[in-house]
Amino acid sequence: MNDSLQSQYGYGGFALAADRQRVLRNTYWLLALSLVPTVLGAWIGVSTGLFRAMSGGMSALVFFIGAFGLMFVIERTKNSAAGVVALLTFTFFMGLMLSRLVGMVLGFRNGSSLVMTAFGGTAAIFFAMASLSTVIKRDLSAMGKFLFVGALVLMIAGIANIFLQSSALMLTMLVLSLGVFSAFMLYDIKRVVDGGETNYITATLAIYLDLYNVFQSLLSLLGIFGGDRD
Repeated sequence: MNDSLQSQYGYGGFALAADRQRVLRNTYWLLALSLVPTVLGAWIGVSTGLFRAMSGGMSALVFFIGAFGLMFVIERTKNSAAGVVALLTFTFFMGLMLSRLVGMVLGFRNGSSLVMTAFGGTAAIFFAMASLSTVIKRDLSAMGKFLFVGALVLMIAGIANIFLQSSALMLTMLVLSLGVFSAFMLYDIKRVVDGGETNYITATLAIYLDLYNVFQSLLSLLGIFGGDRD
């Protein structure tokens, strides 16, 4: 009987581990795929200048309506193939919204190298966090509350700075955003590794937002401190 129990629980543990690996693998594949519409959206946005003349307030309004609307659709359809379509539509929209920043950085003489540096830095942070998530054995679920509060404070500060136009506040936000969303990346990947998130569409959305914010923060900082206008 003891052998039977060991066999049963051993098989159950193997099946659970295999299921977690499947979710993680699907998440990584969908995450890689989601970068394609992001790049396409950014390219279209830069080429057409769609958001170039838009004010900061109007741009923020479009972002919040579009992003939160599409995230609502993703959440409603996450258990079907429509969820993948909704996610890819969301990443295309996010690419469009990113085009304003990318276009500004590409206006520098070394703009292309700054974009590639930001991309490489974001990739390095992702691989570091993904590696850490498999090494750290401690439960990181308690981090979620603090990180959520940090992200909420950053969002409120960002809205406030549309009116304040403070360079010091913007720099502080960019540095904090880089730290908060790098930590969020570790937290979100760790959740998938530990089986806390079992839906790969939801997992992809969370990690994608972390990557997006890290890239945006890095690119902004590189543009501010490394942009060459000569």
